[in-house]
Amino acid sequence: MATIVRADDLALVGSNGGAWVAPLGTAQPTDPAETPSGLWLPIGAISDDGLTNGVDEDSESFTPWGLNSPFRTVTTSSVRTFSFTAWETNRPIVKSLQYKIDVAELVPDGEGVVTFAESGVSSPDRRAWIFDVYDGDVWERFYIPEGEITERSEVTYAQGEMAGYEWTISTYPDASGNLVYHAYMAPQVDEVSS
Repeated sequence: MATIVRADDLALVGSNGGAWVAPLGTAQPTDPAETPSGLWLPIGAISDDGLTNGVDEDSESFTPWGLNSPFRTVTTSSVRTFSFTAWETNRPIVKSLQYKIDVAELVPDGEGVVTFAESGVSSPDRRAWIFDVYDGDVWERFYIPEGEITERSEVTYAQGEMAGYEWTISTYPDASGNLVYHAYMAPQVDEVSS
């Protein structure tokens, strides 16, 4: 019988994590293990559903005359998304993202009241994003140089329920044609080092 190789320290349980957003064109921190700062603003608390990283691909298969199976398949669409629910709905950057307004407009008056007008703005609102997932000393970081909220769910305000903004962020290629940059910390693996 074959020996099954397993290493629990190579598995990732997304037990914690964070999200940050910055103006379009903001570079990722040089050290992927450091907390984003400067132009990077934290999203704050995320619901216990965590972060979902989606891949949606479409393809077209070509079957030559006389055969029953395709001899070539071409990917025609490849989209990467990240979904989560932001719970700190009164955090200025979170309001800014939900309503597509500049965070600088969300300044309270002398009595602490913030006012703004909502419109059906159709212009793009692309920003840079960072998502971190933590499992003890193991972590993974996703840097999205160009991402935009493309889906916003309904918001429920009810007793016994946390209000939140549920978003799906779609990624777009940067100048190098890349959608997402990955960095992660994991134990040494024999397949890589041998």
